[in-house]
Order: sequence, then C-alpha cells, then structure tokens
Amino acid sequence: MAKKVLRNISEIRRYFHRNEQPIYFVSATNFNLLGLDEWVKNFKYINYLDCYDGRHPNVLCPSEQPHAEFQSIEEINNYLLGHKEVVDYVDGRGGKPKFVFLMFDEETEKLAKEMGADVWFPKASLRSRVDNKIETVRIGNKAGVPSAPNTLAEITSYEQMMEVAEEAGLGKDLVLQSAYGDSGHTTFFVKSEADFRKHEHEIIGQGEIKIMKRLVCRGSAIEACATKQGTIVGPLMTELVGFKELTPYRGGWCGNEIFATAFPPKTRQKARELTFKFGEQLRKEGYRGYFELDFLVEQKTGEIYLGELNPRITGASSMTNHAAFAHADAPLFLFHLLEFSGQKFQLDVDELNGRWADPDMIDSWSQMVIKHTDDSVDIVTQAPETGIYRMLDDGRVVYDRFDYHRRAVESEKEAFFLRILKPGDFRYEGADLGILVTRGRSMTNSFKLTERSKRWIQGIKQGFMARPLPSSEALADPAFKIL
Repeated sequence: MAKKVLRNISEIRRYFHRNEQPIYFVSATNFNLLGLDEWVKNFKYINYLDCYDGRHPNVLCPSEQPHAEFQSIEEINNYLLGHKEVVDYVDGRGGKPKFVFLMFDEETEKLAKEMGADVWFPKASLRSRVDNKIETVRIGNKAGVPSAPNTLAEITSYEQMMEVAEEAGLGKDLVLQSAYGDSGHTTFFVKSEADFRKHEHEIIGQGEIKIMKRLVCRGSAIEACATKQGTIVGPLMTELVGFKELTPYRGGWCGNEIFATAFPPKTRQKARELTFKFGEQLRKEGYRGYFELDFLVEQKTGEIYLGELNPRITGASSMTNHAAFAHADAPLFLFHLLEFSGQKFQLDVDELNGRWADPDMIDSWSQMVIKHTDDSVDIVTQAPETGIYRMLDDGRVVYDRFDYHRRAVESEKEAFFLRILKPGDFRYEGADLGILVTRGRSMTNSFKLTERSKRWIQGIKQGFMARPLPSSEALADPAFKIL
C-alpha cells in the first residue's frame, strides 16, 4: 500500500484498486455493500444467506451448523465469526483481516480480536449510545439540527402521557418512539386511548420515550461519512414507508428512490447542510465513518426535521453507493474504508460535496423491500431466483437471466431481484422475501406507489409457492430486520 498522502479521487481509487489488506463484510446478506468488491481489491463477503446459489465469486456462505434461534443481526454475525469454515477461510487468505458489519456488539468485537482482526467501525458501545433515538435528539440540538416538535419522558399511563404532550404543545395526535428499534417496530401512532392500549406494553416501563407531534410529512434519507477532513454528504433520497403491498408495519421503511429532483432544490440543499452539521457534531462526540439520517419534510411548510440517526450503513446504502456520482468519483463507503485504513489523505470536502450536489451526478433508481404481508405462516417450496427480470407488455413478470449486478438492468422494463427467502424457509408476516431494484421511480409525485411498481411487486410475489406449516412445527418470529 502507498505511504504517500492521497490528494485526489484518482489517487484514492488507485489506492483501493491495489489494496492488499483482506477486508470482509460480514452480515446476513451482501445487499448493503453490493458491488463494493469491484472497487476494492481483496474485498470479500461472508454471509449467512446464500442469495446467489453459490454463483457470486466473492461471497462465502458457510454450511449450516446447529445454533440457537437468531434474535438479531448481531447474533448472526457472531455465529459466522465462530464458524470453523469462516475461521479457516480468513486464516487461509492471510494478512491482518479487517471486518465491516451492518450491526455488531461487544461479543462481535471480542470474536474479531480472537481472530487477530480489526473492526473498521467505531466501538459498539459508542455506536449504541448515538443510535439511541433519545440521544439523537440531543446531538441534533447541539449541532443546530432541529427534530420534529417533541418532548422526552418516561410514560406511566395514557393520562400522564397526554398531560406531558399538552404541556409541550404537541396536540393530541402523537407519534411515539422508544430508544431503539427500526422499520416501524417501535414507532407508534397514538390518536386515542385505544391506540395507546394496543402498544402500552411496549411503551410503559421502556425508559424515556420520544413523544412527537404528528406531522403530515414525507420521509427522506441521506447518507454521509464523517472523516478527519470533514463530513462527506451523499444525495437526498425519498423513502417508501408503510405501503401495505410491501410491509405489514404501518411506519415501516420498505425502500428508497434516488432521482435528481427528489424534493425542491432548497429542501435538498438544506438537508445537505443539516447533514454536514450533524456529521461535524458526531466527530466531536468521537464518532467517525458512515452514517445515515432520516429527515421528515413537512408537506405544507417544507420545513425539515431530523427523524432519526443510523450510525452505520443501512438499507439505503446500496442506492447511495451505486449513484452516478459514485461511478464518476467513488462510492461513499470508500471514504469510510479510507478513514479507518490509517492512510493519510487530503481532500477538499467542500468542493466534493458541491460536486455531488449537482443534479447531473444523480441518475434515477428505486428499490423496494418486499416482505410477506399476510398474517400467516408456511414453508416456502419455490422462490424466484436472484437475477434480472423482465415485465412483459401484458404486465406479467418473468425471469430473464442470472446476474448479480444491478447495473445490468437496461431499461424500466427490467429489474434486478435479490432473493432473500429460499425454499425450505419459513414465510411469516414481516419476513423479507427479497429486494427489487428498478430504473426510474417507484412512486408518484404524491408519494403513492405507481401502477408499474404494483405490477412488479405482484409479479415477484407470485413467484413464491409454499406449503402449510405442520401443526407439530413452531416458529418464533425473529422480529428483526436483516437488511
């Protein structure tokens, strides 16, 4: 590896093209960092789920070993790092291994250390602290990044909650969030006592709760990377939230769109400025590297409010790292790897951020995360394989060819599908079936699914077949998102 200071994008690209350090993305799937292996020499994926039936050259999926029922991505990663085939694979490739994860904990760090590996992310304890939704509000306040009108309080009853909300001027139509959780699992819409009763066991006794005024707003997401040279900011994306065709969770994230005119220019610029400010505050808190912010854009006023922080790569990372600017310059995650590599670099971050704000740097793509939305449990007997699908003139969706590159999608009549659920797996309410990536938009200007999107979703779902669950088999709902 070069010892000189890297001073421009060309030198950074060459640095990774010649990388000799083994770097591994360990996770349930490789979806979040799809395609990064083509930018970084010696970058490999170690995954639990084989989405490609053994046909991806840089994915290792070890054979299934006995294990307890997984309750989190962290548990999946700890299982993988303790798997003999993984240990042998990493040892066999030599060097001092570097691990990156979607999610990890102190046990993951311990296992990595036992393997003689470095974790190229901030410590799990720091990530956990800033990932707390209550702490996010406080960090945002320090940075001058406003959250939606809210107050923080421990809730003991419906009556007490309403008193707290009234004192804070939040009205009676509320949105509640507990400290941790994702994709709608711990976001509760409370307009009446009946709404509260449905979720009170998840609200009372859970520590501080974020109580927000319910806004009529649009969801958006933006990813960034806090480096010693400053915070590098990606494009503002729209979010797909709560569509019943895609997710059973009312407030559940279920995809993103990236396109040049997502939101008015002033909104896009404001979101970028706020993200930069938040990233600079994260640096003061000791955090560095990749992160994502959700912003709420109020429809009537256009005001932008901080929704939540994800101090990690996310389900939107694949969109960010495949945008036109990523191909013109470098994927955003490359700067995360650079930050942790110890390699010295100098960049004009303001100039880079200005260039990435140019609409010409954004091409139009959508991704939809397709979940099983029925309240039923069965066992998959047939599933659409990963690859390129085509929509026929009559609206039917058919498999066209195998590929693991989303850029192989040539037009809006084609889509890339990454299969998650395979034959033999349980299909339960909320289970991830797969991710569908298309060119163009998946929503209308009024944030409704397009008819084309609905046909794609229906076509993919029709490719799944299942048999009833025998009464002797029980299934514990894992209730966690693997993406």
